[in-house]
Amino acid sequence: MSKKINFYPGLPPRLRPFTLEDIVCGVDEAGRGPLAGPVFAAAVILDPKRPIEGLKDSKQLTEARRNELAPRIKECALAWAIAECSHQEIDSLNILQATMLAMRRAVEALATVPTIALIDGNRCPPLSIKAHAIVEGDDKVHAISAASILAKTARDAALVALHEVYPQYGFDQHKGYSTPLHLERLREHGPCPVHRRSFAPVRALMEPDLFADL
Repeated sequence: MSKKINFYPGLPPRLRPFTLEDIVCGVDEAGRGPLAGPVFAAAVILDPKRPIEGLKDSKQLTEARRNELAPRIKECALAWAIAECSHQEIDSLNILQATMLAMRRAVEALATVPTIALIDGNRCPPLSIKAHAIVEGDDKVHAISAASILAKTARDAALVALHEVYPQYGFDQHKGYSTPLHLERLREHGPCPVHRRSFAPVRALMEPDLFADL
């Protein structure tokens, strides 16, 4: 017999906003803060008959552990999907709206149609199904934890691929976040095509020095 786990460890039954007949997906994103590359989102419907041990917020897991769990999630889940919004969409829409769009794309890409989405954070994307935002949901709800792991591993893989195209920035090391190394390389080489022009550290390097000729 499969070991039973609580898919919603942070939510006692009396607070659950759904019934046992509902098909619940967890949704989370990865990559809101970086200066380059797309923002990713994932949606996961877990299978109660195939529990996955060790699910938690992807930020609390090592990279090696995330990479172990990601294929396990894909194998055991009833359905999963990963979506993204490009750096161009981020600059056009703003990062919040691009993140909401990536989440919506992930939910709509699920092979099994859910009836309720549990979203990590304090706001929900516009969906055709009921949605509930759960602050720190990636550490409370296993379906959201699973989504956070898939989104994080997918985005990390995308940034490693970008490193092959733009090796001078070290994307394989910092994954686009504003680390001292990234900022140093950004100042040295200037923005590349995948940098987010709407983000202040990138925008500052693209604005002309008004006092250069004085």
